[in-house]
Amino acid sequence: MNDSVAFPASTYGKLLFLRCGLACVLALAACSGAFASDGLRWFDNGRPSGTAMQAVGILAHAEAEGLDPASYNATGLGMALAAAARDAAGAGEAARLDRVLTAAMRSYLSDLHFGRVDPRRISENYSSAAPGAFDPDAVLDQAVRDNRLLEAVAEAAPPFPLYDELRTALSTYRRLALDTAKTPLWRTNLPPLPGKKLEIGQTYAGLPMLIQRLTVLGDMPEDSFVSTRYSEDAVKGVMAFQERHGLEPDGVIGRQTLAALDVSPAERVRQIELTMERLRWTPIMKAPRTIVVNVPENYLEAYDVHDGKAELKTRMRVITGSAPKNRTPIFDLEMNAIEFSPYWNVPYSIASKELVPELRRYPAHFVKQDLEFVAGTRVIREFSFESLDAVMRGEMRIRQRPGPKNAMGLVKFLMPNKDNIYLHYTASPRLFERYRRDLSHGCVRVHKPVELAKFVLQNEPEWDEARITAAMEAGESTILNLREPVRVVIAYKTVRVHDGGQVYFFADVYGQDRLLDSALRGEGDRVN
Repeated sequence: MNDSVAFPASTYGKLLFLRCGLACVLALAACSGAFASDGLRWFDNGRPSGTAMQAVGILAHAEAEGLDPASYNATGLGMALAAAARDAAGAGEAARLDRVLTAAMRSYLSDLHFGRVDPRRISENYSSAAPGAFDPDAVLDQAVRDNRLLEAVAEAAPPFPLYDELRTALSTYRRLALDTAKTPLWRTNLPPLPGKKLEIGQTYAGLPMLIQRLTVLGDMPEDSFVSTRYSEDAVKGVMAFQERHGLEPDGVIGRQTLAALDVSPAERVRQIELTMERLRWTPIMKAPRTIVVNVPENYLEAYDVHDGKAELKTRMRVITGSAPKNRTPIFDLEMNAIEFSPYWNVPYSIASKELVPELRRYPAHFVKQDLEFVAGTRVIREFSFESLDAVMRGEMRIRQRPGPKNAMGLVKFLMPNKDNIYLHYTASPRLFERYRRDLSHGCVRVHKPVELAKFVLQNEPEWDEARITAAMEAGESTILNLREPVRVVIAYKTVRVHDGGQVYFFADVYGQDRLLDSALRGEGDRVN
C-alpha cells in the first residue's frame, strides 16, 4: 500500500477491508507479516509499505514521548518515503532508505526503552539492565513481521503509570507553551515585590499578570477578578500554586514563590521531558518489592510489583541529604537487614568536622548524648581529650548508644554500600514538618518507621506491629537479617502527577536536571 497516512493497525485493517474486500486484506497481511521478496524490511518493488509509513508517523510524533523527531531524521525520511510512494525508488535507493529507516526505528525504540543518556555520566549510578532484557533489533524485526509496530512501541515505553501521566502532562504544557495568546504572559518576569514579601491586603503592580498566569495554569478560576490589591481569592490561588511546586502553601509571595511563578510553560515542558528520560533508566520494576525515595520531592513510596504492575502500599515524608556538600547518592541497591534500637557509629567526616570540635568546647555533651569511644573491641565511656585526639588520628571512633537520643532514632534499615547510606528514624521528628527537607548528612530519615518496617517484613508474619515496636523500644541493639531483600531506589524526579492529573513540580535541589539537560543537548552517551 502507498497510503502516506499512518493509521493504528486495527483502523488500518478496517479501512482496507471496506476498500478492497477480504482478499485484499489477506494479501496485505501476508506481505506485511514478512520481509519483501527482495529482502527489504520496509519496501516492496521500490515502494514503501504501509508499515513503513506508520514507522515514519511514529518518528514524526516522537515529541509526544519527550524525544526529538530530528534525532531520527523524521522529516527527511517522511519526504523520501512520500516520493517513493509516488514514483517507485530504484533498487539501490530503496535499499538505502530501508537501512536508514531501520536504523532510525532501532534508535527510537532504544531511546524510548533505555533512554538517551547513560545515567552514570551524571552520577546516577543505577544497576545495569539485565542482558537481553530488551533487544531493539529483535523487537523491531518481530514487530514488522507480525505487523505490530504500534504495540511494540507501547511495550518499549516505561511500564508504570507515572510515565503515562507525564505523557499527558507534556501534551498539556506543550499546548500551553505554543499558545500565542498565552505565551506573552511569560515574555517578561514579574516586577520586583514592593518589599521582601507580599501578604494579603498589600498592593503590587504585578498582580494583574500574576493572576492571569495562575488562571492559565489552573490554580485560579477563569473568571477571577483582576486587581492590584492582593485579595483573599488571589491568596488561595497562590497557595494552590505553592502546593504544586513544593513550596510552603502559606499564601505569602516571597523570593522562592516569585521565582517559581516566573518559570514559563516552555521551561516546564523541558522539565517534564527530563523526568520522562529518567524514568527510562530508574529501576523501579526490578524486584517484587521496591522502596523508592524521590529526593526532590522528599517523599518515600513503597510498592509491591506483580505482573509488571506496581501497587503503592505506603507513602511518607523523608529527610534527604543537603545540597551541595551532603547529597544523598542517586543509586539502587538491596536492603538486607533491620537494626532495632541501633547504635550510631559517627562517620569520621562528621566526627572530625562537627562532633569533636563541639566536644572540645562542651565536654559535658559526651555524657548527655550517651556517647562512647570505641577502639577495636574496647569500649570507653569516660570522656578525655586524649581520646578525642585519638579519634582525629583515626585510632578510635565515637558512637552513640541506643535510645531516644540516638540520631538514628529507634530503627535503622541497612543496605550495604560504599557511601554508608541507609534509611533510619530520627531523634528530631519535628523536621518532617518542613516543606524543604534536604537537611541530613546524606542518609534518608523516614517519618513513619513502624509503617516502613511492616512493609519490609510483610512476608515475615511473626513480626507484627507489636513486636516491631517492642524491638524498637528495647534499648538494646538487635540486627534482623531479612529473608527476602527489598530493592531500594534513590530516585531524582522533579515532576510528579497526583490527585487525578494535578502536575507537581519540585526544585532541582542537586542541579541534576541541569546536568541531564546539558548531556542530552550534547547528544549524550547512549545507555546500550
